[in-house]
Amino acid sequence: MPAVTSVLVPYASYLRVYEPLAAFPEPERGHWARYARRVADGAAPTAQDELRRSLAGLVGTPPVPVPVHESADAFVVEVDGVVCVCPWRTRMRGWLALEELPGLLPAVVLDAALPPVVRGQAEADHERWREENPDARPWIRTSVWQVPVRWFALFSDEEREYVEAADPDKAPVLRYRTPMVQARRRVARALKTLRESTDEGPLIEGLVDVGRWLEEFHPRALVELDYGGLVYALSAEQLAADRSAADVAEGIAALRAGDAAGAGAAYERLMERWRSVRDRQFAN
Repeated sequence: MPAVTSVLVPYASYLRVYEPLAAFPEPERGHWARYARRVADGAAPTAQDELRRSLAGLVGTPPVPVPVHESADAFVVEVDGVVCVCPWRTRMRGWLALEELPGLLPAVVLDAALPPVVRGQAEADHERWREENPDARPWIRTSVWQVPVRWFALFSDEEREYVEAADPDKAPVLRYRTPMVQARRRVARALKTLRESTDEGPLIEGLVDVGRWLEEFHPRALVELDYGGLVYALSAEQLAADRSAADVAEGIAALRAGDAAGAGAAYERLMERWRSVRDRQFAN
């Protein structure tokens, strides 16, 4: 899509799961093995490429909110000599995103961007597909203009990777990666502490949801939190100073120790940092 290849999409962060090739049945396993070899040769699309393709479909007449065919692309990493892939599954995630739109946009705006007849057709397609694929789940979760607090609970500060932009044409990278076993263990510990210290609420509900999602994957998978396009919405100073996973870990540890004031201070630091980012979505 030449018309959009230079467009930066600055609002999405991602929680991804990379599974070893052994987790996939044939013939899909063979496809990903061949794909990984191509990526090793330097042919690797990025998250920005995926977003640009999706946005290109929305500017057509009529708009195409969900790709007609499922993506055959994936992100690829090697962990201790084992090739792991994270399929994009852009079509599936497009359907899931459509389900969330009514709660995010006023009806008049939603109808103007995606007319009801277009949404109705996409919903009907999704229903037929879901009947044929009842166990399907995405390998990628996306959040706009923030990183949800519950995502940080999966990681430690020591797993933080920050790479500054080497030149103006390259973007900085801020991400966390951890083995699946560690992510599941941290979710369980955080839930135990929160349930013993606080009332049921969105944070507990969100952690339960993430924990159930993680259980769907191979135990030797890798979990990644990627700031993605948010690096374009944050200054270099903000990125370098961002220790959000450490703040979440500190807050949970304080709750475990019965230190409500310490937990509140850690939570307020986190909220203040992300409030300034979320406010940018309303700026001209």
